[in-house]
Amino acid sequence: MTLWRGRFGEAQQASALRAFTESLSFDRRLAPDDLACSRAHVRGLQRAGLLSPEGTEQVLAALDQVEREIADGTFVFEAGDEDIHTAVERRVTEVAGEAGARLHTGRSRNDQVATDLRLFTKRSLAEVARGVLALQEVLLARAREAGGAYMPGYTHLQHAQPVLLAHHLLAHGWALARDVDRLLSTEQRADVCPLGAGALAGSSLPLDPDWVAGELGFSARFENSLDAVSDRDFVAEALFDLALLGTHLSRLGEEVVLWSSEEFGFLHLDDAYATGSSMLPQKKNPDIAELARGKAGRLIGHLAGVLATLKGLPLAYDRDLQEDKEPLFDAFDQVGRALEAMAGLMATAVFDTEAMARTADSPAAAATDLVEWLVEQGTAFRQAHELVGALVRDSVQRHVPLAELVAAHPALGSAAVSLLEPGSSVLRRTSPGGAGPGPVAEQLERFTLALSDEAGRLGRVGSPRGGPRGRA
Repeated sequence: MTLWRGRFGEAQQASALRAFTESLSFDRRLAPDDLACSRAHVRGLQRAGLLSPEGTEQVLAALDQVEREIADGTFVFEAGDEDIHTAVERRVTEVAGEAGARLHTGRSRNDQVATDLRLFTKRSLAEVARGVLALQEVLLARAREAGGAYMPGYTHLQHAQPVLLAHHLLAHGWALARDVDRLLSTEQRADVCPLGAGALAGSSLPLDPDWVAGELGFSARFENSLDAVSDRDFVAEALFDLALLGTHLSRLGEEVVLWSSEEFGFLHLDDAYATGSSMLPQKKNPDIAELARGKAGRLIGHLAGVLATLKGLPLAYDRDLQEDKEPLFDAFDQVGRALEAMAGLMATAVFDTEAMARTADSPAAAATDLVEWLVEQGTAFRQAHELVGALVRDSVQRHVPLAELVAAHPALGSAAVSLLEPGSSVLRRTSPGGAGPGPVAEQLERFTLALSDEAGRLGRVGSPRGGPRGRA
């Protein structure tokens, strides 16, 4: 069924047009949102005196039947069902008859699809945020388990200074905390109902968009009908949030790939979260971590594609906006799967803390401690830096242990040699937010509180509005 056959008479649509313009193949996942949207609209029509109480009950019963048919797989989609909105309206009309033909009164697919997509996006953003929180809880648990285990910290992927393993894990946790904040902020900005904007200019009928917005669980209705049907900022924002979250997962994945290699040997994957080779029987591959890296490019591409689509569109609705759904749906799907897989990987991985410590205990990794020790003795930092750098160069070129050179130097001597002892350097990181035991103990408590706050925010998503009202 087409929704504009009066203008076109009995003209047959070209098959090429139908094949190119249909969206049912991917937008049918909006069915729950479309049904919720239609229920609220029907009740609004009754309040406006545009649909009788009896007709309202007939249409609501038909919508309930459609919901059951879709849920149990008995709903029959027809060739003329261009999208989920058309399919639902067609079936409601078949079931409810003349009352069903009133379903679309005062409504356009333009404000209908914008409302459906906002409902979907709001719900999905909260679901992803819960997935991020679950991964953060894994990182927190592993950080607590790590205790005093330490590892080399890197800059430019070169040994820099030793850091506690817990500190390194929490670094990823704090990045994910920013992701949760962005996701929930985007959910708040998406919390505006477009229903009632019509095709672009509102309606002459006595509709009440404020009431319908509350019925659907939105905190506000649109302010400008042109903007309401054309606005896809919330899609672009969601895609940015997901792309940056994917980038953070990619960074964590990259470290898992490195750490699980024989060259590093810092981490061993559980068999349940690793794969093998079809040819090389000895292999144990970090496919989850590698795909976390790979999916990030896909997510960035979705964001770039939607922004390119939006950049040249005049007001109000243009069919180009149909291209917002597939990238958004895929981004939510890919990120949701990645979060679950990475949480399982990190929860079951085994850290080889002895290998980490052996690598971190290189005397050169304590070079900064020597500099800071000299500063404490009154030497200017730049002079201390040059002095220690020269000792490191001399040690490398002459193959003399750094400890011997430190012991022999008049500005250092035996008192400074203790700084090179295994495990000594990480204990000296005492500044707030730093990588030593004291700051990390405080950081663990701060991160625990941050996760509690996140859980509280997630529990309030939809409140005080509380989601769609009941059917009564």
